[in-house]
Amino acid sequence: MRILTYREAIIEALKEEMERDPSIFIMGEDIGEHWQGSVKEFEGLWPKFGSERIRETPISETAFVGCAIGAAMTGMRPIANVMFASFLGVPMDEIFSQLTKMRYMFGGKTRMPVTIMCLSGGGMNAAAQHSVCLEGMLMSIPGLKMVSPSTPYDAKGLLKSAIRDDNPVIFFQNLFLTVTGFKGEVPENEYTIPLGEAVIRNEGNDATVVAIGNMVHAALSAAEKLKEENINLEVIDPRCMAPLDEKTIIESVKKTGKLVILDEEPKTGSAASEIAAIIAEQAIEYLDAPVKRVCAPNTPVPFSPPLEKYWLPNESKLIGAIHSII
Repeated sequence: MRILTYREAIIEALKEEMERDPSIFIMGEDIGEHWQGSVKEFEGLWPKFGSERIRETPISETAFVGCAIGAAMTGMRPIANVMFASFLGVPMDEIFSQLTKMRYMFGGKTRMPVTIMCLSGGGMNAAAQHSVCLEGMLMSIPGLKMVSPSTPYDAKGLLKSAIRDDNPVIFFQNLFLTVTGFKGEVPENEYTIPLGEAVIRNEGNDATVVAIGNMVHAALSAAEKLKEENINLEVIDPRCMAPLDEKTIIESVKKTGKLVILDEEPKTGSAASEIAAIIAEQAIEYLDAPVKRVCAPNTPVPFSPPLEKYWLPNESKLIGAIHSII
């Protein structure tokens, strides 16, 4: 099987989907003719598809997300590149009041196949406005789907499914995995991954770890080290935060009796909080210890490299949490 970087898998998914469906086009900043060679996230797409389908926009997320909503209503399948998750605050009225409400308000008579792409997560010293994860906050918006892939294989398959979905999807492209050139196996043949299906990355009986995005790799590293102590972790990668595969998580907790959630967000209002609440409601009788959330502190992401390293959840903090309940 081929080895691709996380970025290459995403670009390949975009290329294949645009070749398959002429109604797909991309809008956003720094993606078109004038940025060739300097912005790698959409490398090679403009020379192939031109300015009609790779539409470089002014710096106005409000405008081009609003444009994507209108285009979707008329039968197009737009992709809006918001660059960084922090910038989702700019078009939030369009997302919260329009994009995620219209299909419901119109009784299903209109579709809303809008994919919003943005870089998400820390670890690259990109400071407070370019390093956030927003899954927890956005999980409170009904009608919005969210994808957080941790591997090139998942990034390609989930992005293709997001683009084909008739509902709005935010595709969180992990910043660390993108910039560092994280590699993995990607088949040459056509494939998609259904939205809302978690995957068990490591099987174990002693504790369940639900890890989100780049935190999956920290969890797998911790699992390898804990094997030396005869502690076997079951590591679950949700892949999608909405719809969330609750069944896989609950069944694992029933087996292990313990749950730790590894989430790069600040703890309050995080995706980890929502997962913990689900277990408290539906599987508390199976727990042998309190649910642990290994999250970031309730502060903005620091710019200082040593401070950011201290701020981020990591393998060591996860191992400490596991020790505290075993």
